[in-house]
Amino acid sequence: MYLVLLIIAIVVCALLVLMVLIQNPKGGGLSSNFSSSSQLMGVQKTGDFLEKGTWFLAITLMVLALAINVTVKNGTEKSADPYKEQREHASKPLAPASTPMSLPVTPATPGKK
Repeated sequence: MYLVLLIIAIVVCALLVLMVLIQNPKGGGLSSNFSSSSQLMGVQKTGDFLEKGTWFLAITLMVLALAINVTVKNGTEKSADPYKEQREHASKPLAPASTPMSLPVTPATPGKK
């Protein structure tokens, strides 16, 4: 269910981006392209359609975000990684950090000074 909602949310995001890019805040967006052929929707109706579509997609995205949040039961799910415990164990130091390291002492050879 989570994956389906996530895919729908991504599609809605892409549509919302396209819907916003079509619009022009000064009224010269998609409606300026229909100025000569306004039989289908008209200039003003195209702007209203784009505005309502933008609001619809934005509200749909908010609802999908809430639905995705509800479907995820636990934010910290256990992963099925069998090597996680081994990686954590390998990253721990073997010797305590407070123990000073000592250099090996070589025995002095007799006869040399």
